[in-house]
Amino acid sequence: MIPSVLPTYSRAPLRFEKGEGAWLIEADGRRFLDLGAGIAVNALGHANPALVAALTEQAEKLWHVSNLYEIPQQQALADKLVAATFADTVFFTNSGTESCELAVKMARKYWYDKEMPEKTTIVTFGGSFHGRSSAGIAAAGSEKMTKGFGPLLPGFKHVPWGDHDALHAAIDDTVGAILIEPVQGEGGIRPLPDQCLKGLRALCDEKGLLLILDEVQCGMGRTGRLFAHEWAGVVPDIMMVAKGIGGGFPLGAILAKEEAASGMTTGTHGSTYGGNPLACAVGCAVMDIVSDPAFLEGVNARAGFLRQKLEGLVASHPDVFEGVRGTGLMLGLKCKIAPADLVQAGYTCGVITVPAADNVVRILPPLNITEDEMSEAVNRLDFAADAVRDAMA
Repeated sequence: MIPSVLPTYSRAPLRFEKGEGAWLIEADGRRFLDLGAGIAVNALGHANPALVAALTEQAEKLWHVSNLYEIPQQQALADKLVAATFADTVFFTNSGTESCELAVKMARKYWYDKEMPEKTTIVTFGGSFHGRSSAGIAAAGSEKMTKGFGPLLPGFKHVPWGDHDALHAAIDDTVGAILIEPVQGEGGIRPLPDQCLKGLRALCDEKGLLLILDEVQCGMGRTGRLFAHEWAGVVPDIMMVAKGIGGGFPLGAILAKEEAASGMTTGTHGSTYGGNPLACAVGCAVMDIVSDPAFLEGVNARAGFLRQKLEGLVASHPDVFEGVRGTGLMLGLKCKIAPADLVQAGYTCGVITVPAADNVVRILPPLNITEDEMSEAVNRLDFAADAVRDAMA
């Protein structure tokens, strides 16, 4: 008999009842250090006082009115995002996959309005993840994502990660945009080198293409800048945002330059819940904290500390780990064993991590985790690695 909750997840037998900063507390009282942060969602930890206050204050006033009316909290958050980024305009969604849907629509409508409707193709990259909607799985293109869900949405060309020749060969008169994650998350914590992102921007400028960045997982301070592309000194035309922007409350967005968004006029897109007062009140509180240069300096300092600790962990377990990769507080442990084994051992040792492709375990802690908490978390990972090694013997 099928469960009442559709069984599309293989869930760990853990039932967390409470969170406190970087800690999760199970129903039986066990305390876990959370190095997953809800897959980079709880950017400021669990039950952050500033976010709780923002949510509570707004909840006592107004939850939902729909986008048929002006929403002051939405306007305030849009203004903050425009002021802090390349963007001229923002549309709010509920998730990263909804942001992907709009990014695809926006790029195609742009070329349609320029009387070049043939330019519907978007080039994407191996190992990518852009959500699980029809557009998202078609954009990623992997068999794991698409098998059994055909016919797929057409209009995507997939090129291998890091294959410059294949990328240039893919550009023809039907291509209108390039879509890429500055740091692949699900793909195994693979940062795109700055020179490659600069090269993509130059290629798009040369060919007259739109550059779409997916910063759903790597944005909102995760890499030590507000958005990861800032390290390369380039700007996209369209950018997908979600996860950390709501600090745990469902919220996503599309940020865009005026030119790229010019085709999205009244009636071309909508969302019942997107940009609701509750979500945007919390989003404003997140932005006020995460966009502060002093906070981002702290993220970089914590990232350096954690990376050093993880490098030591790898060095002490050469039979379990190959190395550390990633940037900021978006790090990955490249494993010689099945990542799921380390994740499972971590549960026993009271530490939460997240598996990814390419034999990687993701380390995505809250951005405000303390040095003491990071040290304790790595100690627990050390015990987990010992358990995995012993099980192999």
